Amino acid sequence: MLWIALVDRTGSGLWAAVSVLYFTYVTGLSVTQVGTLAAVSGAIGIAGAPLGGRIADRLPLTRVLISLQILRALASLALLTTDNYALLLAFSAAGSFGDRAANVLTKLYATRVSGPDRVRYQAVTRTVANAGWALGGLTAAAALTIGTTTAYQWLLTGDALSFVAAALLTVRCAEPPSPARTIATSKDPAPTTRPASPWRDRGYLAYVATETVLFLDDAVFKVGLPLWIAHSDQAPHGLAPLLMVVNNLMVVALQVPLARFGATTAAARSLLLPLSAAFALGGVAMALSATGGALTATLFLTTSAVAFTVAEMLHATVSWELSVALAPGTAQGAYLGVHGLAQSAQRSIGPLAVTAAIATGPLGWTAFGATIAVTCVFQHRLVRDQLSRTALSVPPVTVSEH
Repeated sequence: MLWIALVDRTGSGLWAAVSVLYFTYVTGLSVTQVGTLAAVSGAIGIAGAPLGGRIADRLPLTRVLISLQILRALASLALLTTDNYALLLAFSAAGSFGDRAANVLTKLYATRVSGPDRVRYQAVTRTVANAGWALGGLTAAAALTIGTTTAYQWLLTGDALSFVAAALLTVRCAEPPSPARTIATSKDPAPTTRPASPWRDRGYLAYVATETVLFLDDAVFKVGLPLWIAHSDQAPHGLAPLLMVVNNLMVVALQVPLARFGATTAAARSLLLPLSAAFALGGVAMALSATGGALTATLFLTTSAVAFTVAEMLHATVSWELSVALAPGTAQGAYLGVHGLAQSAQRSIGPLAVTAAIATGPLGWTAFGATIAVTCVFQHRLVRDQLSRTALSVPPVTVSEH
């Protein structure tokens, strides 16, 4: 699965770096059309997380994951066949759906095979995935120096082939044990109660809602920092890509060491308090970057990037552990699928939140960091109440052998 993460993210890095350019220069879409395509396909992709998790509670996980990788490969290759806007929208939506569902199933697989070591596994996986993103991005940057239509098409083909490779590697993975599925004969009585549903678990839904806010660090690096620097009279415009490199290198170097501080559910919950401080510091540093000259702006923007990167790493550890700990074992897929909605929803909400902070100025960035910090404290209390509840008693989903 670690090899799969490396291959998958390397291919995704190839496409993420050039997708907007491909739709602009190769298929001839306008800025409005590209934005609409990204928004609509992302909205449809949101459904992939809960549906993928629910299906994985009922069917062999590896088979579902292989099917999703094939769907992603076909969707990528299909983009090469047309410049029709409606078809491009449909193919992009199919790829987005497969991407979100595959992310949840990969997490579910790790949860089932790693047991008590799941936090360390998550840290190693994120490290490998970030290395893949960097490798794919560097390859795409080199290819863009050519700047031809063929170069764009080969990058998209490489993305599709990475999904094919991931599917072939998944074939070699054994099916992990699942507490949600048991084999029953015709003599066994039918289950009398329904499996646990995250949609009826108000506490878990509230937790997922807070997670949507905590995932906003992603929008800071993808939208917030570049736009803030681009519209700054003091900050060097070349600083934005350098801060992205800082983010990537920090995750590769520190994600695994930091994971040991959240190795248990109680430890992960405790990390929410330093996580709150990291988010608050990041927002204040962004605000202070507008108060001086070029040197001051560079120092505070770097401080902010470091703070938000620390927040990203801490939240990755906390989110992985708590999302699993709060889910009943017999419905892990369904619960983790609903948890995946938080990150999917953030992709739509995040850009709006950071652009609002930019439009408001320094005060907006202070409020941005403070809002996430307060949400961390609220989640700290919410999770305590959830973990103190009596464990759900539900029967496993039964799969007939006939």
